[in-house]
Amino acid sequence: MILSTKVAVELAKHEFIQAAVLLHPSFVTVDDIKAVEVPTAVLGAEFDQISPPALLKQFEEVDGYVKIFPKVSHGWTVRYNAEDKSAAKFAEEAHQNMLEWFAKYVK
Repeated sequence: MILSTKVAVELAKHEFIQAAVLLHPSFVTVDDIKAVEVPTAVLGAEFDQISPPALLKQFEEVDGYVKIFPKVSHGWTVRYNAEDKSAAKFAEEAHQNMLEWFAKYVK
C-alpha cells in the first residue's frame, strides 16, 4: 500500500506499521523522524525543494538509512519518462530498495 509520506511517518511513530519507506518525502520534519519507532528508510532526490538533501542528511543523523539519488527531482519514482534510461534506472533502483527494506523488516 502506498501512503503519503507524512501519513506513513505518523503510523511509524506509534508502531501501527512494522516498517516504512519514504520516497521523496513531503512535509516530514526532523522532529517527526525522531519520534519514529519502526525501521524507516528515506529515499530522496538530489534536486528537491520540498525535502532537500540537507534536510535528508539531518534525518540520517537521527535515525539511520537515507539514500539520495543523483540527477533526479522530487517525485522521480512515479513521475519519470520511461524512455529516459537514466531516469528509469533510478526509479527501478528505488523500487528495488523499497522491496528489499520491506522484505527485511516486515514479518
